[in-house]
Amino acid sequence: MDRFQSVMKKYPVPLIYCLIICLLALMFSCSRTRYIPRGNIQTGLASWYGPDFHGKKTSSQEIYNMYELTAAHKSLPFGTYVMVTNLDNGKSVRVRINDRGPFVRGRIIDLSYAAARVLDMIGQGVVRVRIEVLSRIPRAKSGPRFSVQVGAFVSRENAEALKLQIQKIYQNVYISTIETSNQVYYRVRIGAKSLASAHEMARELFKQGFTVIVLEES
Repeated sequence: MDRFQSVMKKYPVPLIYCLIICLLALMFSCSRTRYIPRGNIQTGLASWYGPDFHGKKTSSQEIYNMYELTAAHKSLPFGTYVMVTNLDNGKSVRVRINDRGPFVRGRIIDLSYAAARVLDMIGQGVVRVRIEVLSRIPRAKSGPRFSVQVGAFVSRENAEALKLQIQKIYQNVYISTIETSNQVYYRVRIGAKSLASAHEMARELFKQGFTVIVLEES
């Protein structure tokens, strides 16, 4: 107590308040960094959110669209791209962080409905995932201008098996790879001559039970 009183006499009260505020800010900033995975990898539970939030503003002030590949994270900067892998089935999806959450203890990411469909987790609701933060969007293997993605995996064997299955129905099926410092991801895609033909192909595949994404290659 005597030391505290001596400090109060030595320094003006406004300066003491300023020091306290700076100390608290430093403490909170350090606690936030614990959410960012060491080595750009984080493992935990993922959930998803959809119709109840569709069309409403996210924490980034962007309008939430449940059919886009986005997600909510507690601390990663808005606009950050992450690769999310369902550890139960090995399926992966790349999403952009545009919201804050999830606000349930033990969960590390809240995915859009579209992303959850790609990971095949709609029915389960909550699954174990691995998140890899992408410091940049890796350049994919070259392919047709428009394509339909039918699946994404961390296992080349699973990707090859799906490719063989799709080749029985369509031509120009290929595997597009993304390689990061920690993992290689294999995306099974079908080349399309136009955006219209890609959408037509996606509708047919969807009727057959496939989870599809229509893409415009850069």
